[in-house]
Amino acid sequence: MIFIKVLEVVFPVFFLSCLGFYWVKSGFDYPMQFVTRICMNIAVPCLVFVSLMNTKIDLKILLNFAIATLLCYLLIILTFFIIIKLLKINSQTYLSPLSFGNTGNIGLPLAYFAFGEIGLGYAVLVLSITSILSFSIGIWFVSGETSFLKTLKNEPLLAATFLGLIFLATKSQTPIFFTSTLELIGQLAIPLMLITLGVAVANLNSTHLYKALKLSILKLIICLSLSILIGNILALDQIPFYILVLQMSAPVAITSYLLAKKYDADDKAVAGIVITSTIISTIYFPIILYFQLS
Repeated sequence: MIFIKVLEVVFPVFFLSCLGFYWVKSGFDYPMQFVTRICMNIAVPCLVFVSLMNTKIDLKILLNFAIATLLCYLLIILTFFIIIKLLKINSQTYLSPLSFGNTGNIGLPLAYFAFGEIGLGYAVLVLSITSILSFSIGIWFVSGETSFLKTLKNEPLLAATFLGLIFLATKSQTPIFFTSTLELIGQLAIPLMLITLGVAVANLNSTHLYKALKLSILKLIICLSLSILIGNILALDQIPFYILVLQMSAPVAITSYLLAKKYDADDKAVAGIVITSTIISTIYFPIILYFQLS
């Protein structure tokens, strides 16, 4: 039954997020900085490297998918740049969060639970591209300063991506004992990211929720439409097409709020978009998955 299939995918994602949310609301401590560093500097890079190294996806297909992802982001950024100018709202505050989604905390688990290791292979590539863009031109949108070279030097996720692609292209493998170790570390990533997402949302507050809701719905419509358009134009196969749609439809990431706060943009407005887009994703992701899995 298709409803059961959808439930099997979305329930672990939202249950673990709710666990983090209620953990904080119940007054328990959660070492956010420590867990985030463990995830982004160790667990996620291990997950990305092993996933790319072991993927059964042909390298040419993977590169075609990367092109599709980059084209999607290009069109999404251009579209929101025009919309922001037409609406006469602050591009420093809104362009980055509207352009980039939460392809890590939400995108990876959904792709993995829905489509297994193959889906995860595509999803980690989207996450890597998202990281490159959001921590280079994304920071430029918010601060007016680019940190692209610094990102390449200091982002373990990007190093893991490049290494994984090299191992994939050369059909190389790390020793079994080392691969097993990396896999074990990588298994920390998804549950920790989901719990941390719930904790982060629990710590946010905003008085801009009505405007944020409208922008969140607009983001969903544009990102969903453009990903479907690009997927069809490039004639992606079924699973990469579905992953592209899932990842591009992801709600606004918590990192957008952190960057807005760091670079003196309107962090309360961004917090509102994070909250509302994450909440409505609990409605539209099951619908998207229903059509994908049926």
